[in-house]
Amino acid sequence: MNDILNADLHCHSRVSDGTLEPEQLAARARANGVELWALTDHDEIGGQQRAMEAALALGMPYLTGTEISVSFAHKVVHVVGLGFDHENEQLREGLRQTRGGRERRAHEMAAGLAKVGIHGAFEGARQYVGNPELISRTHFARFLVEAGHCNDVSEVFRRFLTEGKPGFVEHRWAGLGEAVRWITEAGGVAVIAHPARYGFTPTEEYALITEFMTHGGRGIEVVTGSHSAAEAVQYAGVAEEFGLLASRGSDFHSPDESRTDLGLLDLLPGRLNPVWAALETRIHTPASA
Repeated sequence: MNDILNADLHCHSRVSDGTLEPEQLAARARANGVELWALTDHDEIGGQQRAMEAALALGMPYLTGTEISVSFAHKVVHVVGLGFDHENEQLREGLRQTRGGRERRAHEMAAGLAKVGIHGAFEGARQYVGNPELISRTHFARFLVEAGHCNDVSEVFRRFLTEGKPGFVEHRWAGLGEAVRWITEAGGVAVIAHPARYGFTPTEEYALITEFMTHGGRGIEVVTGSHSAAEAVQYAGVAEEFGLLASRGSDFHSPDESRTDLGLLDLLPGRLNPVWAALETRIHTPASA
């Protein structure tokens, strides 16, 4: 498979916190010229078979995917897994444990919002949940916008649901080593998602990358929906410096909320080693390919 490729290896469906079904995402990706696609729902692989079947029916190669929330340096960091066996029991059980406790956390978030006069938030957020196990801040954000408490999702996260703000409740996520191990032992490649988003100091970022690699992590997102052009250049340099595989993905959630649509990102710089080159034997291809 070509190194220069319109690959979109990071997006979300209603199985986690997106607004479209896996089949709708597959059709949208194909219509936007995506040549290799992965659905990467948060802490969940329940949509993988549907996504794969839809992609292959459209003649679009497919990689299995997920995005795992991990705790690192008192922050939540996301690790994308690509090309794994989605029937692997260890991976399934690890993700199940990571999802555990979200409903309790959601009730606590709603209680925090009620203290500042926003009532019915749990029931309101549940309206937007495709998978009850994965109720999240994104679902609360949609409720707060729809109910008129905020103008958009960006305002929600400026005023609520983040550390020090009403409605924030910390959750115990997987450890970095656990998440990387689940992915790699299922035959996949672990990738640090949207690294510019975490606001780490250079020392903290170095610690993240080196520990990630120590556990067997091999990739980093360079071109992604939340990275600016300058950040893409920065993380292209990081990929080269550490010898990491480079990944690309829109992080698409919704036609109404996402910065970038599926397949419409800049291509990876040609000098980088793309993650899909290391996963050629794990790519599911249409029968006619």
